[in-house]
Amino acid sequence: QVQLVESGGGLAQPEGSLRLSCVASGFRIRNYDMGWYRQAPGKECELVAAITSDGGTTDYGDSVEGRFTASRDNDKNSAYLQMNTLKLEDTAVYYCNANWGYPRSRYNNCPGSPSDFWGPGTQVTVSS
Repeated sequence: QVQLVESGGGLAQPEGSLRLSCVASGFRIRNYDMGWYRQAPGKECELVAAITSDGGTTDYGDSVEGRFTASRDNDKNSAYLQMNTLKLEDTAVYYCNANWGYPRSRYNNCPGSPSDFWGPGTQVTVSS
């Protein structure tokens, strides 16, 4: 019943853009901070972006600062990640996360803490 579902992933060229969406069902996200994570093969689960429950504050990983933008629409029970100026290194599975605290910077693997809500992930591939 409680679900997060990501969409919008796919294939993009370097310097291209994609917009990811995360739609929640079975609960309201308005009381949760939201995180976007990604994991590439052989790497840790990395926090890409975080946004507070009211959308007032955002934080970004160093590797995506200035290129990615997190947003949310609590009335639509959704969160978004706009990805611009994509690089080959952005290739990964991207996950959305809802939690009562503030998203931690990394996990060994995505999905992370089972006490949080996680989507199944969506593949983003950047290739020339």
